[in-house]
Amino acid sequence: MTKKKRFEGIVAYFKKEMPVVETELKYENPFQLLVAVILSAQCTDKRVNMITPPLFADYPTAEVMAEATPEVIFEYVKSISYPNNKAKHLVGMAKMLIADFSGEVPSDLDDLVKLPGVGRKTANVIQACIFDKPAMAVDTHIFRVSHRLGLVSEKCTTPYSVEKELVKLFDDADIPRAHHWLLLHGRYTCQSRKPKCEKCGIKEFCSFFKKNSTIIC
Repeated sequence: MTKKKRFEGIVAYFKKEMPVVETELKYENPFQLLVAVILSAQCTDKRVNMITPPLFADYPTAEVMAEATPEVIFEYVKSISYPNNKAKHLVGMAKMLIADFSGEVPSDLDDLVKLPGVGRKTANVIQACIFDKPAMAVDTHIFRVSHRLGLVSEKCTTPYSVEKELVKLFDDADIPRAHHWLLLHGRYTCQSRKPKCEKCGIKEFCSFFKKNSTIIC
């Protein structure tokens, strides 16, 4: 099977099975999503969703959070990974939003990555989820799934190189959804230690399954 045929089969499956898909992080506005994505680094969405309700209740906007201190924010986020750094990033991010962007979350990649705690992956999530831009955020799940399915070359050894290959494959209109397709597939089916190949709806298109089917089965 050619790479093109595999890709077409994969996209057709996801469009049928996941026609409407979105982040599992809970938020009500762009600022809250930005906060949640910063907190989600090296942490599960489930854990982030547990701690953000009281944080958002007390600090609903950049204006309010900019008046806080990292020490205060730490008390809200102390149960997640790297709480000290993340508390500092959140306050710094809020202050920069007020000082440089009139309190609004910017849509431009270069502007987003200026914010404390915001790298390329986080910026791409915001661009895709909030502004519906053709931006592909590559996390560990997407990196793994892209290689296992054979969507990207083995020479793609960094998240950025995988991102560049994926945005060439998918139509611009599909890229915001494709991020979630691959992420959720990696989170719940194509898991790192023990992929659930027996339950996978795209295993016929999967390079990993083809190479390992005798072992898996």
